[in-house]
Amino acid sequence: MERFICVACGTQYPDSDEPPAECPICVDPRQYIPGSGQQWTTLAELAADHSNEFRDERALVGVGTQPSFAIGQRALLVPYGDSNLMWDCITLLDDATADDVERRGGLAAIAISHPHYYSGMVEWAHRFDCPIHLHAADAEWVMRNDTAIHHWDGDTLALGEGLTLLRGGGHFPGGTMLHRAAGAGELLTGDIIQVIPDLSHVGFMWSYPNLIPLPEAEVNAIAAAVEPFAFDTIYGAWWDRVIPSGAKDVVMRSAERYGRALRGELLSWTRAART
Repeated sequence: MERFICVACGTQYPDSDEPPAECPICVDPRQYIPGSGQQWTTLAELAADHSNEFRDERALVGVGTQPSFAIGQRALLVPYGDSNLMWDCITLLDDATADDVERRGGLAAIAISHPHYYSGMVEWAHRFDCPIHLHAADAEWVMRNDTAIHHWDGDTLALGEGLTLLRGGGHFPGGTMLHRAAGAGELLTGDIIQVIPDLSHVGFMWSYPNLIPLPEAEVNAIAAAVEPFAFDTIYGAWWDRVIPSGAKDVVMRSAERYGRALRGELLSWTRAART
C-alpha cells in the first residue's frame, strides 16, 4: 500500500494499491493536468531527489522544497505561543525537516488557505500531533480525510495569541487568510490575495494558471473581509512574495482598480493617455 502524491499539485492521497485514475483537484479548472499527463509519486520517491530549505522572510521563517515541486509554494512558520502555526503546507516531510522544525519550537497547529496547498498536511499533522484548521466550505476537496482535520465555519476564527483566520472566498469558497496582530499587523494570504511582481498592487483570480477572473463582487468581498483588520505587511505564497509596508492601502487600491478593469475603464484610460 502506498500514499500516492499528485505530481502536478502535490496532494497526497490515502493508502491504496494503485494510484487514483485522476486528481480531482487538477481536473478542476482552477488547476490543470500537465500536457505530459497525470503523474504520481510517493513521499519516499520525492525525498530521494528533493529536500527542504528554511529561509528567514522578514519576521517569519519559510520552508520550501528544492528543486521546486508541484505548485512550488513555501510554507511559513508563524510564532504561536511557545510553538508555531504552519501557514499553508508543502508535501515533503522528512526527518531532517522535522528535526529543524522541532528545534524552532515544533508545530501547535496547521492552517491552510485553500485546497491547492493541502498537499501533505496529514503527514505533518501526525508527525507533530497537531490539528489542521480548514474552512468547511472547501471540505469536498480533502482527498485524505483524517481526525486531525478540524473544519471551521463562518467568516473568522480566533486561534489565540493574536492569530485570526479570515474567510475571503474568491479563489475557493472557503478561501482563507491569516491575520497576525503583532506590530503593525501582518496578513498571510496564500493566493486568495496574490502578491504580484508589481508590489504597488495585488491580484485576484478564480483560476491563476488558466487566467479566469473573478466577478467584481467577489473581489469587493475579499477587500471587505480584511478591511476591519490592521495590517501593514502581506506575505504571499512563494519565496520573496512579500509586500513589506503599506499593504492595506495596496489591497484597497487594487480592488478598486480590478473593478475599473472589468468595466473597461482602464482600457479607456490607456487609450486616452496615448492621444
